[in-house]
Amino acid sequence: MKLLNQLSIKTKLIVMLLVVSLCAMLASTYICSSSGKATLTEKVFNQLTSLRAAKTYQIQDYFESLYHHSQTLSEDLTVVGAMQEFKSAYRQLEQSTVPADFEAKIDTYYQTQFIPKLTRTNEGSPVLASYTPKTAAARYLQYHYIAANPNPAGKKLLLDNPGDASAYSRAHARYHPIFRNIVEKYGYYDMFLIDPEGTVVYTVFKEADFTTNLTNGPYNESNLASAIAAARQANGTGYVKIVDFKPYTPSGSAPAAFIAAPIFNGSQFIGVLAFQLPVDKINNVMTGNKNWKQNGLGDSGETYLVGSDYLMRSASRFQIEDPEGHAKTLRSIGTDEKTVKKIKEFNTTILLQEVQTKAVKEALFGKQGTQVIDDYRNIPVLSSYAPLEIDGLRWVILAEIDVSEAYASIHSFEKKVVIGATIIIALITLVAIWLTSIFVKPINTLIKSARKVGSGEFDAVVKSGSQDEFGELAKSFNQTIASLRAETQLIEQKNRENEALVLNIFSPAIAKRLKQGEREIAEQISNVSVLFSDLHQFTKLAQSMSPQEVVGLLNELVTAFDEMTEKYGLEKIKTIGDGYMAVCGLGVPRLDHDKRTVDFALEMLSFVRRFNYEKDLHLDLRLGINSGDAVAGVIGKNKLLYDVWGDTVNIANRLKSACPPGSILVSQDICSRLHDIYDFELVGEIQEPGKEKLVAWQVKSSKLTVSVREEDVYE
Repeated sequence: MKLLNQLSIKTKLIVMLLVVSLCAMLASTYICSSSGKATLTEKVFNQLTSLRAAKTYQIQDYFESLYHHSQTLSEDLTVVGAMQEFKSAYRQLEQSTVPADFEAKIDTYYQTQFIPKLTRTNEGSPVLASYTPKTAAARYLQYHYIAANPNPAGKKLLLDNPGDASAYSRAHARYHPIFRNIVEKYGYYDMFLIDPEGTVVYTVFKEADFTTNLTNGPYNESNLASAIAAARQANGTGYVKIVDFKPYTPSGSAPAAFIAAPIFNGSQFIGVLAFQLPVDKINNVMTGNKNWKQNGLGDSGETYLVGSDYLMRSASRFQIEDPEGHAKTLRSIGTDEKTVKKIKEFNTTILLQEVQTKAVKEALFGKQGTQVIDDYRNIPVLSSYAPLEIDGLRWVILAEIDVSEAYASIHSFEKKVVIGATIIIALITLVAIWLTSIFVKPINTLIKSARKVGSGEFDAVVKSGSQDEFGELAKSFNQTIASLRAETQLIEQKNRENEALVLNIFSPAIAKRLKQGEREIAEQISNVSVLFSDLHQFTKLAQSMSPQEVVGLLNELVTAFDEMTEKYGLEKIKTIGDGYMAVCGLGVPRLDHDKRTVDFALEMLSFVRRFNYEKDLHLDLRLGINSGDAVAGVIGKNKLLYDVWGDTVNIANRLKSACPPGSILVSQDICSRLHDIYDFELVGEIQEPGKEKLVAWQVKSSKLTVSVREEDVYE
C-alpha cells in the first residue's frame, strides 16, 4: 500500500483502469455464465417435466384401457359361456383316472424344465412335490396341454386340441383360438379363467399355474392370488382389481402384474377373468420404443417408474443399451452381486434395481417438482418427478438427464471465455496506457461527485488512496457523503419498518386507508368464506413440553398455514392459542372463494398429517367453513385490530366446534355450491340451546381426477 501511494497519478490510473476493467470483465463473464446456466437449467427442467407429463398421460391411458377392456370382457357372453363350459368340463375330469405314464411325463417336465428354471433365478433348491399337480383333473390337463404338448416352452399356446376327445378339449378347441387372438392382439402376456373355488381352469399360455388352485395351491401367496381374492369379494359386475408387480414363480420368477374382474351370469358369480400384464408395453411407453434421442433425452436421459418399495417398475435405459457397463456401474456403487446377477439373468431392472433417491422419496409423499440429485447410479442428474395416480398402484414417474450432458454447452462457453479473456486483458492494457495520456485533472472527479450529491445521489464516492491534497480533499468529501447517506438510510429504514409492521397486521387496502388518516374503518362485505380451525390434542401435548418447544411447534404450523393463505388467496384474520381464522374474498373479491377455502382446508389437513409423520406427533385439525356476508372493520385506539363479525362467522365457528378431529365440516350453502367438485357426506343437524338448527356436511374427497401442479391451481 505504501508503494502504491508513492506512484504517480498516471501510473495509478493505469493500474486502476486495468483492475476495474478486469473486474468488470470477470463479473460480466460470471453473470453471463450464471444466467446461461440458470436459463439452460430451466429449459431442461421444462423439457423433462413436459416429457414426464406426456409419459404420465400415456401410462394412465394404457392402464385405463386395460381397466375398461377387462371390465368389458368379463361381461362378454363368450367369456361367460367359456367360463361355464371350462368349469363344467373340469369337474368331469376330476373323476378321471390318470395313467402312470402321464404321471411320469409330468414329473419329467417339471424336473427338466420348470425346476431348473426356478433354480437359476431363486435361492435354495425347489421341492418338486410342492409344484406338481395334485388332483386328477389337474394332472390330466397338465399332461395333455403342457407335458405332452409337442410345442416348446413359450409356444404351448399354439395347441388348440390335444385329440383326447374330452369335453374340456372340445371347449378348448372352440374358445382357445379366440382367447389366443385377444392375448396376441392386445399384447397381454397371458389370460386366465378361474372358478369360484380359485382353480385356474383355463390359461392361454399354459404355464405351471394352469389347473392349480390359488386358494390352497403352491401359488396362493402370489399377487395373482391376491387379485383373484379381491375379485371374488366383488358384489357385482364393474369391479376391476389391479395388483402391482411381484416375482411370479410360474413365469420363472419374472416380474408380473395382474388385472382381474369377476364374471357373473346374471346375478350368479361364476368365476374370475384375469390377465397377466406385459412388461414390454410399459417399457415401450417409458423408453419411447428406445428412441431416447428422438424424444429429446440425448445420450443419458431416461424416463422410468418406481414403486412404493423403491424398486423399478420399468427398465433402465442403461441396462438396455449397455448391460455390461450397467453391471459394472452397479458393482462400483456397492450393489449386491446377487442382484447384479438377477438383472443379467432376467435382462431387466424391474423389481431388481433399487432407487432410493431424494426425488423418489418426495414423490412417494405426494410431492412433485424438479431438483438436481444423485440418481440410482450415484451420478448427478437433473430430475423431474411426480406421483403417478393409478388406482391400486402407488408408483412415481421420473424424467432425468445427466448434469454433465445438460451443462455441456455451458462448459464449452467457459473454455472459450478463458481464451477470450486473455486477449482482452492485453487490449485493455494498451487502452489504459492511451487513456492516461489524455487524463484530465483529478479535480474533475471531485466536481462530478459533488454534482451527483447535489442531485440527491448519496452513493457517490471519490476514490483516492494518495496522501497529497487531493487525497485529503477526497477523504473529507467522502466523510460528509457517508454521514448524509447514513442519515438517509436510517430514515428510510424506519419508514420501511413502520410500513412492514402495518402490513403484517392489516391487508394492503386497510393499511393504505390507515396511512391516509382514516381511523373508523368498517364495511359490509358480501360473498366471503370464513374458516375456523383448531388443533386437536395440542393442549394435551403442550402440557408435556417446555414453553419454548410449544411456541416453536405452534409457530412452525402457523407459518405453514400463513404461506398456504397466500397460495390460495385467503387472508389470515387472527390466531387464538391453537385456533386459526382465515377469510377468502375479504380484501380481494373472489368468485370461487368457497372452493379456495375448501382447497385450503384440505391442504391444511394434508400438511398436519405430514407434520405428524415428520415429528412423530398425533395432532389433528378440526375445521369449519361457512360462506355468506360479513362485517369487517378496525377496532381499538392504541392497539388496532382488524376483525370480522356476523352470522357467517358464528356459523363457521359452530361448525368447527362440532367437527370431529381430522375432518372438515361445511354449511349447506357451501355443499350446494360445490357438490359437483367434492364428495360431501351429511353429518346431520347441530342443535345448541338458544340457537337455530344448523345442517352440517363433511368434505370427503375431491372429484377431480386430473393431476395439476399446485402452482398452477390459482394464477
